[in-house]
This record gives sequence, C-alpha cells and structure tokens, in this order.
Amino acid sequence: MREAVVVEAVRTPIGKRKGIFKNIRSDDLVAQVLQELVRRTQISAESIEDVIMGCVSQVSEQSGDIGRVAALIAGYPITVPGTTIDRQCGSSQQAVHFAAQAIISGDMDVVVAAGVENMSRVPMFSSIQGAELSKGLTSNYEIINQGLSAELIAEKWNISQDDMNQFAVGSHQKAIQAIREGRFEREIIPIFGEDGQVFNQDECPRSNSTLGDLRKLSPSFKKNGFIHPGISSPISDGAAAVLIMSREKANELGLKPRCRIIARTVVGSDPTLMLTGPIPATEKVLNKAGLSLEDIDIFEVNEAFASVPISWLKETGADPKKLNPNGGAIALGHPLGASGARLFVTMLNELERIGGRYGLQTMCEGLGMANALIIERLD
Repeated sequence: MREAVVVEAVRTPIGKRKGIFKNIRSDDLVAQVLQELVRRTQISAESIEDVIMGCVSQVSEQSGDIGRVAALIAGYPITVPGTTIDRQCGSSQQAVHFAAQAIISGDMDVVVAAGVENMSRVPMFSSIQGAELSKGLTSNYEIINQGLSAELIAEKWNISQDDMNQFAVGSHQKAIQAIREGRFEREIIPIFGEDGQVFNQDECPRSNSTLGDLRKLSPSFKKNGFIHPGISSPISDGAAAVLIMSREKANELGLKPRCRIIARTVVGSDPTLMLTGPIPATEKVLNKAGLSLEDIDIFEVNEAFASVPISWLKETGADPKKLNPNGGAIALGHPLGASGARLFVTMLNELERIGGRYGLQTMCEGLGMANALIIERLD
C-alpha cells in the first residue's frame, strides 16, 4: 500500500486581531508559506500536482479560489492547480486528509495542503452575512451560536468556570514557555511587512494571564453563563502549509520524510452541541490505526473554547500532560481556515523535539463535525 509522507511543514506566526497582519492581504500571506515549502526542500514547483487550501470565509480577498490565487502569487507554474475547501474550523486539516488520500490512491505524488484566515481583514461570518438558514434545517435541528454550544458542553460534563479558567491560564503558560525555549523557531517563517518590519513570533499568548483576571470577565453568550473571552480562542490571523508526497517520490527526490500519515477520519455529531465531534473522532481514528490512547505521545485538540478539550479529556481519559503541550488556540489563536494545518505543523515539530512516535490531532467544527488523524514520526 502506498504511503503519504510529510517532507516539510511550516506556518506563519499567529497575529492577534488588528495586529501584525492587519495590513497584509490573506492571499499574499499564505503565498509566503507556499514559497517556503519550495525554498526549504529545493523541489521544482512544477512537480506539485495540486494545492488544497482550507479557508472558511471565502469572500473579499479570500474569495475567487484563494488556493489557486495564492499558488500563482507564490510563483508556482501556471500548470499547478489549486482548490479551496470549507469544513469550518477543520478546513485545512481536511486539506491534509484530501492530500493524503490523493497520494495513497495513486492519483498524485506531490500535494500541498494549506490553510489561511486573516480575520482582521475578512471578519468571521462575512461569507454568511445576511443569509437566512433554511427552514428545512431549523425545523429539524436547533442551530445556535458556538458559544452557546460551549455553554451546553460545560453543563453536560459538569465543567465549572474555574476549571476552564485554570485550563486557559495553563494554555498561555505553556505557549509562553514554548516561545521562551524556542520550540516554534523551526516551524515559523518570518513574515515581512511593507515597512520592512519582520514578524516571527506569535502575538496572542499572554505572559501575565492570571486566574484573578479571568474571574473578572463577564460571560459573552448567556446571562449567568460561563463562557467569556478569556476561555475562548481569540480572533486571529495566520497561514500554514504542509508538503505531502508518496514515499517513493520523496525517495526519488532525495528528501527525508519527517512523518507518515497513518490514519484519518471525519465524523458528524450533534449540530446543536456542535463541538463534541472530537470525542467519537478520536475513538474512530484510533481503531483505524490499531492503536490505543496510551500509544499516543501528543494530542492536539483544538481549543475553540476551554470546555471542548476538557470534555474530551473527561470522556476519553487521555493523559492531560500529553494534551497541547505547547499551548493551544486559547493562547496561540485560531485563524479558522489555517488552524488545522497549524496544529499539524506544531504537533510534528513537538514529536521530533521529544522523540515521540505517534501524534493525534482532532478539531471540532461548525454544525457538528470533527476531523481526526494520526501521524507516525519517522527517524
């Protein structure tokens, strides 16, 4: 059976709302990570058979198939096609899945999976502004704001606000420690602003985040609720990309694979609770890989809201020390279409840093879905 291996994976720093990337177009931003894949590997861009781009708000400068547009901006030959997909917050993780599937099936040998979202320039919900939900949907399902879904999850799993506050503080502490120790240096590429300024560090993590500060914040979605900005992922900007090949092609090009993608899955879940999909997705992908929770060295579970990874921990019984060891989206940010690829990049680099073997990544997604995958680090 053919194998899908990863030979390079990079990302931009993650910028906060109206921060370092407020003056950089989304397509220009993600083009830089596409360029970096070619620069680092020294492959001919002509060998790339497709660019699969995750992006949620496909309007304004993120419209018109940003996957194709970014490839052209990056200087890829006109023969390299590109497509753009939307599986909500898991869009670029789905891009990784599609790329791996194309390679394993034998359709392609070299594919770029990437993602982008500049939420400072293209606000969340831009693509659905003014649209009404179909009565065919709302007559069968209660469709609510994701923040309210996070509230329902906290209630169902008996998660207190202080449980979530402590989790959020821990996320920031882990991210700050990772930055201070230079853990992100290999995965982050420097981005150059118009004035020559260089951006090479994540902007969202706070070194001064405390429980006392979080306890003072008011709920965002429900009167007398629990979910407030400090335990939610912030609006943010960024891009990431992964170069995936067949093992045979990597060998032919003299490239050393860093990991192989050994299992992938996607599930549907309750569209009202919406954010619980990572729980069944984790079980399903472990079964596909023939592995147990104990076999996994790192879990990357997207921190859309603190109640999501906490409920995942409660339900799976996974070791919390293995979860998001360098912080998660609460601290690092959640640029929607880019987050799946960003988690992948960070997970791969952390596996290499600790000498681990297996990493599992999963993400909750709008309307009740979740992707999950498992990678195996290669020596």
